[in-house]
Amino acid sequence: MNPFSELHEVERRYEELAHRMSTPEAAARADDYAQMMRDYKELTPLVEEYRRYAALQREQQEATALLQQETDPAFKAMVQQELCEIGRNLAQSEEQLRLLLVPKDADDEKSVILEIRAGAGGEEAALFAHSLWRMYAMYAAKQGWACETLNASETELGGVKELVCSVEGAGVYSRLKFESGVHRVQRVPETETQGRIHTSTVTVAVMPEAEEVELELDPKDLRIDTFRSSGAGGQHINKTSSAIRVTHLPTGMVVECQDQRSQRENKERALQVLRSRLLQQKQAAYDAAYNADRQRQVGTGDRSEKIRTYNFPQDRVTDHRIGLTLRNLQSVLDGDLDRVVEPLTLADREQKLKQQNEE
Repeated sequence: MNPFSELHEVERRYEELAHRMSTPEAAARADDYAQMMRDYKELTPLVEEYRRYAALQREQQEATALLQQETDPAFKAMVQQELCEIGRNLAQSEEQLRLLLVPKDADDEKSVILEIRAGAGGEEAALFAHSLWRMYAMYAAKQGWACETLNASETELGGVKELVCSVEGAGVYSRLKFESGVHRVQRVPETETQGRIHTSTVTVAVMPEAEEVELELDPKDLRIDTFRSSGAGGQHINKTSSAIRVTHLPTGMVVECQDQRSQRENKERALQVLRSRLLQQKQAAYDAAYNADRQRQVGTGDRSEKIRTYNFPQDRVTDHRIGLTLRNLQSVLDGDLDRVVEPLTLADREQKLKQQNEE
């Protein structure tokens, strides 16, 4: 029995997407076409592995049937050896399929806000913060993402004390989410006259970009009162109850409006003000959670809290979370970050799969 038989439906959807994208009608609708391309790209690794798995199953069935029919001992031994090889490949393919089926992070497709701050090490930390910013910018360019600096505090020697930027594109968070934490650098600073190796740190926070908040007011949550306007304005203001007071019952927030001539206009303006205030309140709550999460991610910036070390004398990059060590440090700093990202992504999937199996 095929434990991945449900993937036949996924393959059918994949082929349907390919057909739809080939039509003139799809190409004419840019937004729809872009979404189909994203879906197609996301499904490609899973479908390709499923097809490999299905082909191996067919090979296994054919070899098994041949083994049962064959009488020549030498040929049977050869078929048996081939079956063993197919079995090993099937086991590897099955494991890969299980990893690909692990649910993704809900924020994986989002763009991000990237914050880089110099930690321990003074000017040397600021210089390395700039190097990390360059690394991420070059990686983003290779991925076809758009980077925009939102705020930067530079030093006289070309470093950055703090840099905040947006990185926009498909699947940005899925590739950069493992960059959050303390990055440690070990090298001889340009300002060091005695050739001593210094250790400095930079903190990085990667936050999924907040989606645009849409705030709808439930009429049941509102109490709307009318009253006469006060102040200058002649007979109209004094004789009509055109002023509006809106009370938002869940929060107790009250908004009054009497500047407009009609009750309808005052009500519309009051509701507009109420929405703005509630939106500001909601955004403030989001900002508080955002800042708490960022602080949790980056810690204090102390040298002992590192997630990764960039050792220049030994031309080595080490990610301490998975025990990964790479040579050719400069290529990583030049944006070849997939060498680090892909092993981290695989390790994360394996951990999630392990947790699923334990549950």
